[in-house]
Amino acid sequence: MIRKTSLMGTAAALALLPAMAMAERGSSGHMNIIYWQAVSTMNPFLSGGTKEMNAASIVLEPMARYDETGELVAWLAEEIPTIDNGGVSEDLLSITWTLREGLVWSDGTPVTSADAVFTYEYCTHPEGGCSYRDRFANIDSVEALDERTVKVNFSDITPFPYLPFVGAGSPMIQQAQFADCLGARAPECTDANFAPIGTGPYRVVDFRPNDVIQFEANPNYRDPDRPFFQTITWAGGGDATGAARAVFQTGEMDYAWNLQLAPEVIEQMEAGGMGELLVDFGPLMERIEINFTDPSPDLPEGERSTRMHPHPILSDIRVREALSLAIDRELLTEIGYGPTGKPTCNFIVAPPAMASPNNDACLTPDKDRANALLDEAGWEMGPDGIRVKDGQRLELLFQTSTNAVRQDFQALVQQDWREIGVDTRLRNINAGVFFGSDPGSPDTYLKFYADVQMYASLFEGTDPTAHLEQRRCGREPKPDTQWQGQNINRYCNEEYDALWLELSREADPDRRQELVIALNDMFVQDYAHLPLVARGRVSAKANSLGGVILNVWDSEHWQIHDWYRIEN
Repeated sequence: MIRKTSLMGTAAALALLPAMAMAERGSSGHMNIIYWQAVSTMNPFLSGGTKEMNAASIVLEPMARYDETGELVAWLAEEIPTIDNGGVSEDLLSITWTLREGLVWSDGTPVTSADAVFTYEYCTHPEGGCSYRDRFANIDSVEALDERTVKVNFSDITPFPYLPFVGAGSPMIQQAQFADCLGARAPECTDANFAPIGTGPYRVVDFRPNDVIQFEANPNYRDPDRPFFQTITWAGGGDATGAARAVFQTGEMDYAWNLQLAPEVIEQMEAGGMGELLVDFGPLMERIEINFTDPSPDLPEGERSTRMHPHPILSDIRVREALSLAIDRELLTEIGYGPTGKPTCNFIVAPPAMASPNNDACLTPDKDRANALLDEAGWEMGPDGIRVKDGQRLELLFQTSTNAVRQDFQALVQQDWREIGVDTRLRNINAGVFFGSDPGSPDTYLKFYADVQMYASLFEGTDPTAHLEQRRCGREPKPDTQWQGQNINRYCNEEYDALWLELSREADPDRRQELVIALNDMFVQDYAHLPLVARGRVSAKANSLGGVILNVWDSEHWQIHDWYRIEN
């Protein structure tokens, strides 16, 4: 969906603003935001984590982004390019963006098309590139036609050309700041990665990795009346319970993100009366990723969890299917999320029209069938209740981030798998580290030094093409890309790749929907990962914070320039 206007926010947000709040930039003073999963970098290209993308989105901006309805709106661009206005070529081989006139970076220097070209080069560098480099797939070149005009040339027909430079995960970065940070050097550019120069309403004053960020209003922001807050403290760490309490009960915080808490805990917190719960459903889905490669520490560093070594147990689809059949997803949802979750068997859970109706069987656990599959695969039940094959115990390391709901899920899944003869060792890692971007850390979800791991992810907008592209062969994190890439479980299926290529070229909306469902079904029915719960985004704001519009299709802070303090 495309909205052709170039408004910076929405009419709904503007309608909420009192006249006095609209009078002066910075008039609302200071705001406190808490992310209990602390931010590890302000460069979203070096992390696949939502927390980094959200924090960076108030500094770094794209040509266009998605509003709260999932519609595409112009941001740094004058308008959304289409075939009708000539911005998209009729042969679907190019898209041309025109930057707004007079844009400047927060250091006062002009934003030009050369910055867009550089962003593309940064993200596609063969020695590193971006975690989300899939957004730049199928591109032959990006060229600057003049100071404000950028042309993206695709290598094949591209009916949906709104991936590069669109959404919070694909912003523009300043060439002057990042010029010496290409490829393998990208993680080393600490100053640039911690304090990027941007076009957004705020700029970084101080950044402490996995701790706290201090922001101030960008003095060169393009709207002279915004943002309404002058400074922001973005606190990190702790847990979801503490973050919720800080909004609902103590009033220390104005906004808390990702309140992954049991439903009864949220209800009790909200009764404090100082804040409001924000919930909406989009593409967010909690799942267990299956590692198709061997994470054994006995392998040399650089070979663990790479396609050089297939997984000795999970390469067998019968084992993967058995693990899925044993899980009680209804119970997980009831205990972990209540009304803010829905049990699911799909990889793509939104938009609703693209959610497959073909996989609901997993909603009913079947341990008898799971046991039969493991018998068939040659795993015999041992005297201690754990299966054995060729002298090897059926033992798996199951890791996730530290969080009360996820640890409850781990315990329940461990019990389910124990009943079919699987011994599961549990490990939880601080969320800031687990979702972090340090290529030297052994504990990131990108390295995947475990047999299975659990987390949630989502995609921007209402078209899942790029999200599905992440599971193509060759998109996995690996040493020679500084462990960047989003094919987290190292899945590789040539039939899947061929079907995705068909989707990338298909213009008919009905056929695109069919292809999305077919790709989802192929991935799910290969038990490449185990979907658990379609989660609502759950955050909280103080009653004194106005102008907030929850957005499940882009950054939650997509229109933070319109947030303001409600005066008593």
